[in-house]
Amino acid sequence: MAKKPLSPEARSIINSKVSRRAVLAGAGAVAGASALAACGSGGGSSENAIRWGNWPLYLDVDDSGKNYPTLQAFIKDSGIDVKYLEDYNDNDEFFGKVQAQLKLKKDIGYDLVCPTDWMAGRWIRLGYAQKFDSANIPNKSNIVDTLAAPSYDANRDYSLTWQGIMGGFGWNTTKNPKGIRTLDDLFSPANKGKIVVLSEMRDTIGIILMAQGVNLQTVTEAQFMNGVDFLAQKIADGWIRGVKGNEYAEDLTSGDATAVIGWSGDMFILKSENEGKFDFAIPESGGTISGDNMLIPSTATPEAKANAEKLINYYYEPAVAAEVAAYVNYFCPVKGAQAEMEKIDPDLAASEFIFPTAKTMANLSVFRALTPTEETTWTEAFQKAAGN
Repeated sequence: MAKKPLSPEARSIINSKVSRRAVLAGAGAVAGASALAACGSGGGSSENAIRWGNWPLYLDVDDSGKNYPTLQAFIKDSGIDVKYLEDYNDNDEFFGKVQAQLKLKKDIGYDLVCPTDWMAGRWIRLGYAQKFDSANIPNKSNIVDTLAAPSYDANRDYSLTWQGIMGGFGWNTTKNPKGIRTLDDLFSPANKGKIVVLSEMRDTIGIILMAQGVNLQTVTEAQFMNGVDFLAQKIADGWIRGVKGNEYAEDLTSGDATAVIGWSGDMFILKSENEGKFDFAIPESGGTISGDNMLIPSTATPEAKANAEKLINYYYEPAVAAEVAAYVNYFCPVKGAQAEMEKIDPDLAASEFIFPTAKTMANLSVFRALTPTEETTWTEAFQKAAGN
């Protein structure tokens, strides 16, 4: 398909202030998205169709809230119908819903899903993902280098990043006028009792571990537990007020928190909504990068698989990726999208939240895949330290 300029609808929402993860904090986020559930004429009712399960507010949508410009362009040009379902609220919850059918090799109701890295690793490990036909996804080569070879899918045979999520330091610029770029900066006296860290283990412990000189691709259990002990001590000593999900953004805006380990997309929103009162940076010792991934379930038919591969390839076209990035404000995983965004909005193209510089990218690490035993043991240790 020919590359397209950013649509008028996308231009109108280019400074959207809605964060996908922030919405997930609200009760009934998925239920509230039902009006946006389907795009296309017949959904999954025909052979020439794809059923795509994704997270809420994670695709460009026009002001009416009823139309997805990039998806509708794909449907029109390809003749492939797409039923777009905002059915993701939590990785474990979604997996639990489809696991039984996957085991039985029965249709799960989706031909394309979007699990986060660690869960994508589980799908692949259990044989629940289909290997891509690379000939159908030539744009696969456009994935940014940092995301190109994760340990759970080293050759990207089964998954491609939908959007990237950077973990780092966020702060109130009035309370931290010099910014926060090290753990010492985070735990400065001015922030004592007003620090919130993420309940996502791989981000919080990952950032602590890198500050301790640990490589996240080779982290051992002993190293991990040292990071957990550090966290537990900071909580016990009254430095950290909470270990939270995206609610940390509310703590920042209310003033209950002055510094956080947080996500780039949320901090982009806070900074833009509050006239620079908040800011974000990747730690000097390294930040985390993860992603939600496009993956084809083992139960998808050959026809649906081929169509899904065409859709994946389409979203790895730089101009299309830029259009999506303008709406979702997360790290764009597609090479060339920044140049396309430059034509539309130089400010967004220059944003390190969406298009980190090469220097920043070199300082981001993916947490290695864990074995099932490690996943259980390490998660329990983290949750105990966090008081959960």
